[in-house]
Amino acid sequence: MKQSAYILCIETGTDVCSVGLARGGEMIALRESSEGRDHAARVAVYTNEAMGEAGVRFADLSAVAVSMGPGSYTGLRIGVSFAKGLCYGLGIPLIGVGSLDSLCEMATMDGSGDNPPPAFRLPMIDARRMEVYGQVFDAAGRALTEPEAWIIDEGSLAEWRDRGEVCIFGSGADKCREALPWARFVEVQPSARGMVRLAAEAFEAGRHEDVAYFEPFYLKDFVITTSRKKLL
Repeated sequence: MKQSAYILCIETGTDVCSVGLARGGEMIALRESSEGRDHAARVAVYTNEAMGEAGVRFADLSAVAVSMGPGSYTGLRIGVSFAKGLCYGLGIPLIGVGSLDSLCEMATMDGSGDNPPPAFRLPMIDARRMEVYGQVFDAAGRALTEPEAWIIDEGSLAEWRDRGEVCIFGSGADKCREALPWARFVEVQPSARGMVRLAAEAFEAGRHEDVAYFEPFYLKDFVITTSRKKLL
């Protein structure tokens, strides 16, 4: 990627509000908070602060990347609406990055759970009750499934347990600790840092979204899994 290519990365799909500015595939400024879902008040402020820290004008931006879901309905709409407004006003491309892809990227970047590396990485985003949004990746961070909505019980994800060690992380992980005691759990937070490489690859490949029609990926349908415990 050319060194002059600046990409603003926006992550608002969970309790974390994170805005980063990347240049040439490297993060050069970052603002983020996990103090609560006041993203509407923070996202513009964080954008201005990150741009100011880097000494970059909005006219210098090459693209805006936004976390596209699944995740919080309100959080996703805030981030996507803000990103679309910037792209429309500046006449630059919009890049959508899967929220579970970037969460898995965070785990891969930070080496979370790599002692030794797990066979499968499962990022999860909290939904409600015992529901999560999840996806299965291999040890190198390559997606093996599409994003799915799961209701967690004792029989969930057994097909992956039987094939190798499973590492679970993200805001939905706590719901799984009791139901899935055989998995490894690590702490990984969403961040715009996890979007940088993915956004750079999409920008170089020309994979852009239609600014007028792009909508977040909400993934509302949940898969009910059947417990494998014997009925008495």
